[in-house]
Amino acid sequence: MRLLAISDAYIPREYMRQGLSGLAEFDVEVEVRCWEHPRLIDLQEANLAIESGGPGAVALPPEIGRNAGGFEMLVVQFAPVSRGLIEAMGALRLIGVLRGGAENVDVEFATRRGIAVMNTPGRNARAVAECTIGLILAEVRNIARAHAGLAGGRWRREFPNSAAIPELCGKTVGLVGYGAVGRLVAGYLHAFGSRVIAFDPHVRGDTAPATLVDLPTLLRESDVVSLHARLCEETRRLIGAAELAMMKPTAVLVNTARSGLVDEAALVAALAERRIMGAALDVFDVEPLAPDHPLCQLDNVTITPHLAGSTLDAFRNSPRQLAGQLARMFRGERPVPVINGIDPGFGIPSTTGES
Repeated sequence: MRLLAISDAYIPREYMRQGLSGLAEFDVEVEVRCWEHPRLIDLQEANLAIESGGPGAVALPPEIGRNAGGFEMLVVQFAPVSRGLIEAMGALRLIGVLRGGAENVDVEFATRRGIAVMNTPGRNARAVAECTIGLILAEVRNIARAHAGLAGGRWRREFPNSAAIPELCGKTVGLVGYGAVGRLVAGYLHAFGSRVIAFDPHVRGDTAPATLVDLPTLLRESDVVSLHARLCEETRRLIGAAELAMMKPTAVLVNTARSGLVDEAALVAALAERRIMGAALDVFDVEPLAPDHPLCQLDNVTITPHLAGSTLDAFRNSPRQLAGQLARMFRGERPVPVINGIDPGFGIPSTTGES
């Protein structure tokens, strides 16, 4: 069998080759082609355009798809897998995505063609979860603002939340979305002594250490609201003006997931008018964030440039994780994380995986 892997600036050719090398045991021949970008920010902008406009929003260079008709498998991270690319790969039976979501793949068309789409659930979950804890602490304890003050020659000890600087122990933290990232965040917060509640209508079974509640209850009771939901039509603008109005005036909103989960303009207004205490954000509607953006002018927000999931370990391990799932499929083991329920015929029928 032949597998085409498309590397990028985050998962370069060598990481891809090393991570998929174990598939040689199953007589899989791997070819790596690189989706090149002059700068990392160019890849980030392309990824944001694809997430907003779908896999057809950005075109791959023709050489990446040239003579690709004989490959049975395709593995990508951020590269768009459009209807055109799928049609050009006439032998394609499986698309592997090195991320939890599949926004860059035309899953509907692949499904109509009988092509399995496999994701890599939780591939950077620990990276995002650790960054989430860092952002919570940075915002509520004014770490970034204090550093900026000292760097600017000011011994600053007065902040927007000076009258109510909390400790996480004993506080309620609400997690919107309770998948791989949310569960890790919950475990870290439990170690801090926080009360953890979560909203996720798709979760069943044991949710310890979090207690499941509905979204209004979570917003009303939480001292920190942290977003970890998948972005889809159901969750787009999940947190708008009405939801922000339910939050405590001393509460903080944290988003290390997708900017589309929040009405950004409504959040800016709530922060500017001090209707919530603060926010910590790693994702934005337009990236990179312009220097004159309203969020850059506020004193009650901590902002980082979309780096929560960007660790060496996460990128290096992603191809290896997907290769492990493919190996399980070849051995006839289950479940494997095929998100559209299609059996590619490499092993026994696959079951839908956690996203």
